[in-house]
Amino acid sequence: MPTFTENLSSETKIVAIGGGHGLGRILSALSDYGENVTGIVTTTDNGGSTGRIRACQGGIAWGDTRNCINQLVTEPSVGSMIFEYRFEGTGELSGHNLGNLMLKALDNLSIRPLDAIHMIRDMLKVKTHIVPMSEHPADLAAETQQGEIINGETSVDELDSIPRRLLVEPTVPATEEAISAIELADIILLGPGSFLTSVMPPLLLKDIAHALNITRAKIVFITNLDKEPGPAGMMSLTDMLNWCERSMEGRKIDWVLADKPLTELETNYNIHVAELASSHHQWRHDRNKLKQAVERIIMTG
Repeated sequence: MPTFTENLSSETKIVAIGGGHGLGRILSALSDYGENVTGIVTTTDNGGSTGRIRACQGGIAWGDTRNCINQLVTEPSVGSMIFEYRFEGTGELSGHNLGNLMLKALDNLSIRPLDAIHMIRDMLKVKTHIVPMSEHPADLAAETQQGEIINGETSVDELDSIPRRLLVEPTVPATEEAISAIELADIILLGPGSFLTSVMPPLLLKDIAHALNITRAKIVFITNLDKEPGPAGMMSLTDMLNWCERSMEGRKIDWVLADKPLTELETNYNIHVAELASSHHQWRHDRNKLKQAVERIIMTG
């Protein structure tokens, strides 16, 4: 079979949507294709270092963006070591990741949060485009089965049942560059990663949902290799696909990439089954295996 680089047109565009470790993994897997790839990153995290920075300084959540950039660094340097450094001890800086603080500082010095990302990408020689889902601060919220609205990603993760629905509060516009990337894309990847708190938030923005609804690109849902903790772990794969499609104004997902047969979905979806797990961690996608699987879907008519 020909390699992806032999078949990939210089005009072929790939978009990956999500957050945290999952989005970083797929972007890292496709890093050889540089500026042909755009990651649209969730910006609603309110936990850990990111949450503490948001609580005292406001702004969007930087943790998922930092995580993606970390996984895209291919040339270790003093700059990358500084960007990945996490403070220890018991003081106010304890637990803070310096990369989060750097992004927030550059955000304060810039006209747009996207400018801060561009400066860090240039410093660390990252070619893949990283775009926040929105440049306006917002939080993930959920309506529980009892009709209560709870706020914050950490609160969603702690729910003891699947929520009725998710929402982003306040309503914020998507980043123009995110919409443009979707409009130009040939293939769009959803996941892997935390379904409710990483994959879903960008799809809740009206502009992104509409762009996905009318895209000519193939949309691929990449499954996780292990069941998630929390409410997402209570959802079936069919539930997840339905949630995505409902958010995308009814747009059907074209392909599902999984590590095992999904006979129950074969009548409604194209299924690509491949070995995806890392030999070191069975719950983590192997970068080369993930890359090869995505390549094969791209080369499928």
